[in-house]
Amino acid sequence: MRIVSLLPAATDLVAELGLAGRLVGRTHECDWPPDEVAGVPVVTGADLDQTTLTSREISDAVGGSAHSGSSLYTLDTEALAALRPDVLLTQDLCRVCAVSYASVSHTVRLLEADARVVSLEPRTLDDVLDTLVTVGELLGVREQGERRRRALGARLDAVRTAVAGRARPRVAALEWLDPLWPAGHWVPEQIAAAGGLPLLAEPGAHTRPTTWEAVRAAAPEALLVLPCGFPPERTLREAELLSSLPGWDELPAVRAGRVWVLDGPAYFNRPGPRVVRGAEVLAQLLHGVPAGSPATAAEARPFPNHP
Repeated sequence: MRIVSLLPAATDLVAELGLAGRLVGRTHECDWPPDEVAGVPVVTGADLDQTTLTSREISDAVGGSAHSGSSLYTLDTEALAALRPDVLLTQDLCRVCAVSYASVSHTVRLLEADARVVSLEPRTLDDVLDTLVTVGELLGVREQGERRRRALGARLDAVRTAVAGRARPRVAALEWLDPLWPAGHWVPEQIAAAGGLPLLAEPGAHTRPTTWEAVRAAAPEALLVLPCGFPPERTLREAELLSSLPGWDELPAVRAGRVWVLDGPAYFNRPGPRVVRGAEVLAQLLHGVPAGSPATAAEARPFPNHP
């Protein structure tokens, strides 16, 4: 079976199922596991250079405040046709974050290709884990999908057990800095599993931009900075977008030195298996409990000026 993944989280899922060797195409953002995907042909590109644009410029370019504008992705139809995929994995959850199901289906029809297009749209932690079984069945390895789902579920249960009975700090997570945008879908559940009380977003729900006044009113005791698609180094370049806001130093999380920059793409933005690692990292940050391997500086680091 020849698989093309048009979603980084789907590439993670395929690798988790032990089928990375069947990938014949991927997106330019598929980066995990690095050794297994490095040689897989890339069939997408980006209209925008996110390394040079500011968060506000990127937001404006893709359609503003509702995340309903055009995708950041372009699809190389000639390369896709040459790969002759049997299955294409994509999504319809966010029209900005990856090539949409409708766009891929249209392309496949134009190419008159005999390929199955599958849209993955998990919204909650359970949905993310269940996707392992769904994709596993599609790719002929359902039992492996069930095994991996049980193993990841057990790790989440271990996190919940480690923080059980502890005071639950009020936690806000931001997945974009300009405009300010709270992280929704599965992130509130990651926070809750790690022993926090999530603010500004409901589990499983889409979110919309919020105001700094709303963040201040929520009075978070911990603040997670994890912009969608930005590794920590890129996020740190725009740290002043937060620290220059009026009343920043008065925020309970800032006063307590409990503001962290996290690797959003690896552990929070993508609905793949590594969201479990994200919960483990949060449990260590919020409560100092052992949860998986110790969190590294690449996974989470203090916000500047708050060691």
